[in-house]
Amino acid sequence: MSLRPRIKLPETIRIGEIIEVKTLISHTMETGQRRDKDGKPIPRKIINAFRATFDGAPVFSAEFHPGTSANPYLVFHFKVPGPGELELAWSEDGGAVVSERLKINTEA
Repeated sequence: MSLRPRIKLPETIRIGEIIEVKTLISHTMETGQRRDKDGKPIPRKIINAFRATFDGAPVFSAEFHPGTSANPYLVFHFKVPGPGELELAWSEDGGAVVSERLKINTEA
């Protein structure tokens, strides 16, 4: 599907702080509208959903459609309740899923 996603979090995170999460995933987002050099249609293959959870609780989600550009870049914010694990997951047509988990250690 793609390479590992790039994810950027603040260097320090405090309990109760609202943080900004930036992420980019490399993906061609093939819409199914183009043809290859032999004139055959290139099958649609796009990321169709993204979800972020913190210790299993949803914190952000998005749906994508064929009009989304290649290499989608997302920025979202959420309030960190304490130390835990942030999981980001992208799913594409055909069911393939790429996910990345990050431990978040908070300061008091």
